[in-house]
Amino acid sequence: MASPDDIVIEITPQVLLKAYTCGIFPMAESADDPALYWIEPQQRGILDLGNVHVPKRLARTIRQGVFEVRIDTDFEGVISGCAASRPGRRSTWINPKIRALYRDLFEMGYCHTVETWKDGQLVGGLYGVGLAGAFFGESMFSTERDASKVALVYLCARLIYGRFTLLDTQFVTEHLRQFGTIEIDRAEFHVLLEKALEAKGDFLALPAATPADQILSIIEAAHQRGAI
Repeated sequence: MASPDDIVIEITPQVLLKAYTCGIFPMAESADDPALYWIEPQQRGILDLGNVHVPKRLARTIRQGVFEVRIDTDFEGVISGCAASRPGRRSTWINPKIRALYRDLFEMGYCHTVETWKDGQLVGGLYGVGLAGAFFGESMFSTERDASKVALVYLCARLIYGRFTLLDTQFVTEHLRQFGTIEIDRAEFHVLLEKALEAKGDFLALPAATPADQILSIIEAAHQRGAI
């Protein structure tokens, strides 16, 4: 059995992109651990873009425009929010090397953020990597109720509109399960990944100022069509 010391690896942005195509991703043991390790879960979380569930109360919040949603405007703010410790939550696995790698991918156009703002302040959001027709969700945060949930709904609409076929959540949490996230085994994930890498997703196809009603309509239309 391999120990953590056996799988320490120096990762560049190019190696990271290749790793995603192989179904693996990096993590650190903690924010203070300088090393990164390859992770490939036996059971993988995915959110079927043709079967996204938006809770009714959250849909009302979206329609009411409680949050302003922006795309790719504050990478540093989002990753800092994802890494921050808060009541009931320790600091995450996002160490300086993770920050640097995903900053590079952001500058290269592969890493994206969906951000929720309120009264001119960043209060939630998420980041991940778009590659061909796959989007690999990395982390999300919120300092206001529903802020990260709204970001996730907007992400799903953007991926559907941009003709992505796979949203990888890596793991399944209760936070994600309410939207329809399911767990599949590694072999099934690789079948979906291979298909997604043959697609041509466009993360920026949906205008950033798309009205809330249209966001919800995109998700509902995909739900009616079934799995994409």
